[in-house]
Amino acid sequence: MILSAANERLVTDTGYRPDGQWHDVWVEVKFETHSIRNLRASLLGLAYWLTNNPTSRGLLVLVDSRITEERLQGEWKLAQQTLRPEVLQRMAVAFAKNKQYVGLPRDLGDDFRVWLDQLVLRESHEGKPRESFYAILEVLLHQWLLGKGPMTSEWLMKTVGCSYPTVAASLRRFESSLLRHSDRRVELRYFPKDEWARLLAVSDEVRSTTRFADRSGQPRSPDSLLNRLKRLEHSEIAVGGVVGARHYQPDLDLVGTPRLDLSLHCRAKNVDLDFVKQLDPALQETKRRDEPAPLVIHLVRRARSLFEPGEGGLQWADPVECLLDLHEGRLESQALEFVRSFPAAKRQTA
Repeated sequence: MILSAANERLVTDTGYRPDGQWHDVWVEVKFETHSIRNLRASLLGLAYWLTNNPTSRGLLVLVDSRITEERLQGEWKLAQQTLRPEVLQRMAVAFAKNKQYVGLPRDLGDDFRVWLDQLVLRESHEGKPRESFYAILEVLLHQWLLGKGPMTSEWLMKTVGCSYPTVAASLRRFESSLLRHSDRRVELRYFPKDEWARLLAVSDEVRSTTRFADRSGQPRSPDSLLNRLKRLEHSEIAVGGVVGARHYQPDLDLVGTPRLDLSLHCRAKNVDLDFVKQLDPALQETKRRDEPAPLVIHLVRRARSLFEPGEGGLQWADPVECLLDLHEGRLESQALEFVRSFPAAKRQTA
């Protein structure tokens, strides 16, 4: 897909580009999008693109999404109040499940349907390249925060579990914030705020965040859940969030433990969360972000977890996962303090 100079500038400015183009139709494919926040981000990105391409149309395809048509209609009404009519009238959203589509514009025809099948298949088989991009960002930040120094592309490939072209393409996007050494190793010069903001916008989707609420009326405290976790000695689970942040920075200004954030290292498509019942049988998955959730689980999909061994049957999630957890828990000031407590950030602001 060759982009015009104007579209290339838009990609540079926003970090967004659709996944494919069929004549005058730009198509964005999103897999397993379950949160309204991620739906809004996709609609806004597509709206930016169509504003830059006034003679084109845009189609957002939600593959295996749990967002209902009713919820989509509610978001569409909000979009009508926000976006310009001449942009919104050129946008459409379709659902895809088991190679069946609902909501495709009728005028696109069978040839488009065949092309769309191939696009969805390609995006699926390439392992969701945006997730690989953000995994590379997390690893670069991990090395920067902990002062690990420069790394090779091969090491990034093995740590993330992706191909060399994916690493090379991602590093080009970080070019302005990268320090390239004469031996071809790379490291971050500074904290990349723009790319970090984009990761925060899609972190629920990238990390497949799952929240658990108590249904008994007598919820266990996060500390109680943590004690039970110690007895499980689960090799693929690490503690993040407030507890993990305190591990890395004991003097951090964090009062109490509002919830227990866990990082689960899992590369399989099907995720086994049965261990939650061992922590507390009363915990049940909730989709409501306004409902108190004493337990929140985030998936780590890269090849190497980067978990840090602890004591007493615990492991610690890496500091980047802890930082994402603080942001996701709306502890913004504490997240900023957490970043600034690392030597690399102190040198940056010195």
